[in-house]
Amino acid sequence: MLVDSHCHLDFPGLSERLPEVLATMREAGVGAAMTIGVNLEDLPAVLAVAEQADNLYASVGVHPEYTDCQEPDAATLVTLAQHPKVLAIGETGLDYYWHKDRPEWQRRRFRSHIQAARACGKPLVVHTRESAEDTIRLLREEGAEAVGGVMHCFTENWEIASQALDIGFHLSFSGIVTFKNAAVVKEVASRCPLDRLLVETDAPYLAPAPYRGKPNQPAYVRYVAEEIARLRDLSFEDVADASTENFIRLFKPGLPERWNS
Repeated sequence: MLVDSHCHLDFPGLSERLPEVLATMREAGVGAAMTIGVNLEDLPAVLAVAEQADNLYASVGVHPEYTDCQEPDAATLVTLAQHPKVLAIGETGLDYYWHKDRPEWQRRRFRSHIQAARACGKPLVVHTRESAEDTIRLLREEGAEAVGGVMHCFTENWEIASQALDIGFHLSFSGIVTFKNAAVVKEVASRCPLDRLLVETDAPYLAPAPYRGKPNQPAYVRYVAEEIARLRDLSFEDVADASTENFIRLFKPGLPERWNS
């Protein structure tokens, strides 16, 4: 069994056909999925999706790309994280691709999320783009190792991967690992300790080969696991079992025996 540790089931293209998406998940052996919050305004829709099935979960946070939105503080995030379907704080982090002036507001927001995660004892879902050094620095400064989390859709090199692993974080790999030109991602996926590895789709984005360029969905996380198994010379079952156990240990969803019901 597999778990899609990061997707956006409330986004257009997935939300309006949720029963079909869930049926396709089951057929592909994907037992659960976590749909990720990216702003507070849309959190009710995220939670509504997660409440549709026992095997769907959610996170609460504000993505670093979002500027015209309600700004979260740690207390608000802690309160929202009390919802029984919320397993994590995030998606949070830093993104200097769109904000090349490296605004301090983005770092303040990230710190608020880390503080909230520590306060409520839930792990972080971290986004980093062209900001890896600052991302690791802030995680260390704010004591994020106390709660851990995942570096989602990991695309950095092994040096950054090692630093993230050193502070207790997991690495999650998306459909990018199946792309022919993703040599750095393939290397890190082949070296990441098996007990720190997660798989994801980031659906509806980043569909793996053979669906690259088309809308993604949680069922396609199987292709991610298959490629990682190939890179590591392991069986598909080894990667599926390890990544699922890692998800359960990190996010503590409870009652995984109900996922296939």
